Amino acid sequence: MAIAANDLRRGMAIDYNGDICVVLDVQHRTPGNLRAFVQATLRSIRTGKSSDVRFGSTERVETVPLISRRMEFSYKDGEDYVFTDPETFETVTLPPELVGEAKYYLVENGSVTVTFVEDKAVMVELPPSVVLTVSEAPEGVRGDSANNVMKPAVLETGLSLQVPLFIKAGEKIRVDTRTGKYIERA
Repeated sequence: MAIAANDLRRGMAIDYNGDICVVLDVQHRTPGNLRAFVQATLRSIRTGKSSDVRFGSTERVETVPLISRRMEFSYKDGEDYVFTDPETFETVTLPPELVGEAKYYLVENGSVTVTFVEDKAVMVELPPSVVLTVSEAPEGVRGDSANNVMKPAVLETGLSLQVPLFIKAGEKIRVDTRTGKYIERA
């Protein structure tokens, strides 16, 4: 299905120069007295390389259908991450480049959405929040409690973030996966 370049969105898959690419970023630009164009960052499924591409705003782009499946994180195999489909028990091994910053929010049996293009995984989407265990949290210094005092903490996945003074090592907390910030005790 062909769409105008103006309709490109992050996460779409397109056929670009005979290669299937995932759109990582899109910006619509209208410089001074020139014609409008769309600046897109594309990642090739075949090579894994990213490139910046400029499309005319009315140029037609061929889209490729995406398939999203709910999967669970099973374990880390060396550098790679292994995910399992809870219904078919089929496993998918993904490289660290594809998982990216999501690695800080992956816990055993944690649910994620893996997006596929032509049976090849291209993207890992996290739920809005996850529950993680605090592995290190120094004792908070009691003082002015009139404002929201925070202290650094390290979670089981290696993520460092600021938490309230009352949080101790071993406690479970809910973390926002979009901002990486503390939400509440779990």
